Amino acid sequence: MARGSKKKYTNKQKRKADHIEEGYEKRGVSKKEAKKRAWATVNKSDRGGKKSGSGRGKKQNKSSMRKGGRKGGRKGRKKGGRKSR
Repeated sequence: MARGSKKKYTNKQKRKADHIEEGYEKRGVSKKEAKKRAWATVNKSDRGGKKSGSGRGKKQNKSSMRKGGRKGGRKGRKKGGRKSR
């Protein structure tokens, strides 16, 4: 299989990557960079392609998806969460 081929991915993973890519493009990221980031996110959450045909698969890691929602409105906040006394 050629490098960069998406044959081993399910239709659901491809749809997920398209949706993530659209979100990045709305935020002003270039088409090429948006595609890279989208597939990196899918790989992180699903641990790569899943069309092996054996076993039940592995659980999704949703940390990167949750981060997107939590990061909204954080522009003016400082990194440190608690004040030191």
